[in-house]
Parts: sequence; C-alpha cells; structure tokens
Amino acid sequence: KIQTTRKSANAVWIACLLSPSREMLGPTILFASSIIALVAVLIFDSDFNIMDAGIIAAVVLAAFLGVYVLWRILLIWASGAYKKLVADNAISVDEFVLSEPSAESALKVVVLHKFNCGSHVASKEGLPLKAEESDKVPGLKVTKRAASSTEATTTKKSKAPLVVGTIRMGFGHHRIAYAATSWGLGPDPSKDERDTYFHDLLNIESEEATMIHDTDKLYSKGSRMASELGGPVEALWGSITKSGDEDSLRVTYQWAEHLLPIISGLDRNSPIVASHSLVAAAAVAAGFKNVINLVIDNHAQWFVVVPGALNLVQGPSNYHNFLKMGVKPEHLQLAGHWIPRDLVESIPDACKRRIHRAKSTSPRKPLRLLIPVGGAGAQRKFIVSLVKALLPLAKENKVQLFLNAADHAHMKESFSNSLSDAGVDYDVVSNMTGVRDFRAKLLSDWETSEPAKNVTLFAFDDYFTAVATTDILCNVADVLACKPSELAFYPIPKLMIRRVGDHEEYSALRASELGDGTLEARTVKVSLRYVDLFLETELLVTMNEAIVKNNEMGIYDGCKNAIKIALERAKELEEASSKD
Repeated sequence: KIQTTRKSANAVWIACLLSPSREMLGPTILFASSIIALVAVLIFDSDFNIMDAGIIAAVVLAAFLGVYVLWRILLIWASGAYKKLVADNAISVDEFVLSEPSAESALKVVVLHKFNCGSHVASKEGLPLKAEESDKVPGLKVTKRAASSTEATTTKKSKAPLVVGTIRMGFGHHRIAYAATSWGLGPDPSKDERDTYFHDLLNIESEEATMIHDTDKLYSKGSRMASELGGPVEALWGSITKSGDEDSLRVTYQWAEHLLPIISGLDRNSPIVASHSLVAAAAVAAGFKNVINLVIDNHAQWFVVVPGALNLVQGPSNYHNFLKMGVKPEHLQLAGHWIPRDLVESIPDACKRRIHRAKSTSPRKPLRLLIPVGGAGAQRKFIVSLVKALLPLAKENKVQLFLNAADHAHMKESFSNSLSDAGVDYDVVSNMTGVRDFRAKLLSDWETSEPAKNVTLFAFDDYFTAVATTDILCNVADVLACKPSELAFYPIPKLMIRRVGDHEEYSALRASELGDGTLEARTVKVSLRYVDLFLETELLVTMNEAIVKNNEMGIYDGCKNAIKIALERAKELEEASSKD
C-alpha cells in the first residue's frame, strides 16, 4: 500500500515538473497534493466507498479550477500593477534589458518592491546636505544631513564636487569607495579644482536610509547563517546570490526611485562615481547626467549594472558576459581592479620586500598571513578553525598571523579564546594610531624588523578603522587570506578561502588566472596545503612577479581610470553646456 501511494505521488510530482508553464506551477502543486491525499485515503481506509471518492474528486477539481481562476486574476492584476509602478520612472529598465516582464515576473517585482519599501511614498525633493572635513582622510569631505537649507554646504571650489557614492553594506562597497576617493584627492587637496565628497546613503539620517539599513541587516544575517550552518542552507544562499536576473534589476531600480531625497541635494553638475549599483540607480533616477557605476565581483548579473550609467567592470570575462546578456557597448567599459592609490603606487617596493622574505634562508623569514573578517561578520567557524590549525606553525616561528577581527566583538572573542586555549601569546591593536605604528615599524628597517609577537590581533570599535586596517597592512603582509570578495582583486598574493555566496567563486578564478591568488580553498586542509606551498616552493615569488607584470599592464588601475573617465565626461558636459 505504501509503495502504491509513493508511486502515485511520484507520478503526480513528475506531472508538476512537466507542467506547460511556470504560471501553472502553483495550481498544479495544489491539485497534485489533493490527488496524493485522495489515493492515500482510498488505499488505507477500508470503509471508504467509491461514491465518497467521487464527491472528493469533484471537490478537488472545483478547488483546482477555483485556484487556477484566482491565479490568472492575480497575474492580470500584477501586470497592471507593474505598469502603474514604473509609469513615472526616469528611465526604462525594460528597454535596458531588452524585454518586457512576464506576468509572473511582474508579480515578483511588485511583491519584492512592497517588501523593500512597504508603504513608503516616493518623493523627488532632496534633503538639505552638508559636507564636513573627514576626521579619517585628510582633504576628504563627508556628507551628512543638514538641519535646514540655510545650513546646506555649497562648494568654494571653481567646479562642482566629485562625489563618490556608496552604501555601508558590509565592508566591500565602502572599501571600493575609499579606493576611488584616494584617486580623486590630489597630493595637495587644497589645490584641487574640485572637492571630493564621500556620500554614504546610510549617513544621511532619513526614512530612506532606514529602509536600506533594515534590508542590509537581513542580508548580513543570511550570510552569517549560510557560513555557520553550511549544507543545504549554504547551497540555498549561494544560489540566491548568483541568480540576479532581469527582475532583480527591475526591483533594484524601483527601490532606487524611492531614494531620491538622500541624493538629490547634491549639485546636479557633480560627476557621481558609485561603488554600489543602488547609488548609481538613484543618481540616474534623480537626473544626474554623469554617473559611473563601479561593477562589483566577476560574475555578470543584471542587478549590478545600471541603465543610464556608464558601467565599468574589472575583468574581461565580466565584460564579455554583460555584452552577451544584452548590455549595449556604450553602457559598458573595461576599467581594471578597484584598488586604492597607496597600494597601486607601492606595488614595486611591496613585491620586492615579499620576494626578499620568500627567498631568505638561515633562517627563512616567517610567512606573514593577514586574515581579515568581512563586514557581515560571517565565516566565524571556518576562520577560527583555520587559525587554530595555523597556531602550531606560529609557535614554530614559521608563520606570523595578523588577525583583523574588525569591529565584530564576537570575532574578537573567538580569536582571543582560541589563542588563549592554545597557550599562544599575542599583541592587541585597537586603534588607527596603533595600526599605523605597527606598519611603520615593519617598514622602517624592513629587512630585519619583525612584530613583537608572532600573532597580532586587530580589533576595533569604529567601522572605518576596521575597513582601513586590511588595506594598510597589505603592504607589510606576505599573503592575504580572505574569501573571494572585493579583496580577491587586490595586488597582494592571496589565499582564497571558503566563499560565502556562490557569486564569489568567479572572483577567485580571476585571481588564479592572473597569477596573484590561489583557487578557492573550501576546506581548512586545502588551505593548509597552500600554506605549505608558500613555505616550501617558489609559489610566493611567482605570485609577486605576476603582480608586477599585471601592474605594468594597468590591471590594478580601475579606480584611477574611473576617476579619469568621470572627470573627462564632466569636462565634456561643461563644454557642451557653455556652448548652449
């Protein structure tokens, strides 16, 4: 009886999979479940007669037809609701992706938009903004909300500010934004013809910023759960992070239409360089004519490009794939990796130091491993396991560990407990002054200077120092051990450890093909094997030589090129405006 029921169920579910369209899937599943229940009752209930079966069959059929009719009505409503939703948009996403949404897609967009924005009413009126001197980066100005229009900042420079826009979602977007500002600021910012603004949408106190923050909390929670639980949860999260179809762009852009108040207060003549597609989309929706979108990762998805903006990508495979997807060549350009000025300009010297350390003998210099934690605070289980496995090498003076717990208290605690349990002595650095002093010491007499202890724990209370520390320490580390995030593109030998989202897989592949990083090491065992190779072979020398060659080809000049392109476009627009 059980086998008969199971066969009936299997047959019905196969029918579901073979349903003529995805639009029929919902009603078909309901119908299938009812048939399975009916077959089970007929088999297991000896008192059940055929007349009762006929009545149930009729009820099931009526329910199916009713659900089907309701489903069709819902799809018809969704098509109309979608058209109403996008009617006043500044730009057409459908034209950009070269297709109209199906009724099912329209329903998905409408529902997800409601999830993102709730009952929020879109407004085109900009909030008053002011720009204050950054207390972190000399010459940089940081925007925030002004109390009134009279308090709003107007630049004293001859030209509209260069605006680098971002959203504090994890560390990646902020890191890329700071990299871009480093190329916008000249050696003496006071002599620049434009101010450089750092415009973080979450820094503008508003209802719109709260919307973004709430969504980011869900994403961060998903990342942490995926990395901690693994298995089916990780697989599901991975599939979500790499399935950015046309509908994902429709949802992203529609959300951006609700963010105009926190970007419209900027000078409309400003070039906008965005490290987050939502910022670029909001700038386009607000009417800015010179918008540069710095496309993240190395996996082409619709939601990371923006209609109405010039989308710059880091590598050729991404460029090819976006063209294949249908992005027009005039909206796309290959730029290079998003790297800060300090790291790019110091590549020759940094690689020289690493090669010297790798070739040292009697005794060989310890391998310096920089291990940072990402902004979502995910990967705790994997990173802690990796650190525990490396501690015997630290005790043997074969490796030195620079552990950046960032601003995550739980990671600081996990690192501290692991080190104490292993009986490993370590230093703690807790502020920017300490970070800079640490690097300065290792650079002062780089052939002989070493950290006081083989393990140094960096842990902070503020966000900026947490992000910047990894960049600052890259020049004194031999290997950067990180997930294949934005750091996969950095000009330092990299041990690519276990990813959080499946979209990151392709960034590790990019590093490996360029010769400046490993393939993804998804287990601690594989990670340790790579550490052995760094210690026992010429792999580290080879990677540094590849970085020098890549630099000569301009591979790491992405942010430099982005700023150059933005300013050239600004000049062209100014000249065209003066002629009019």
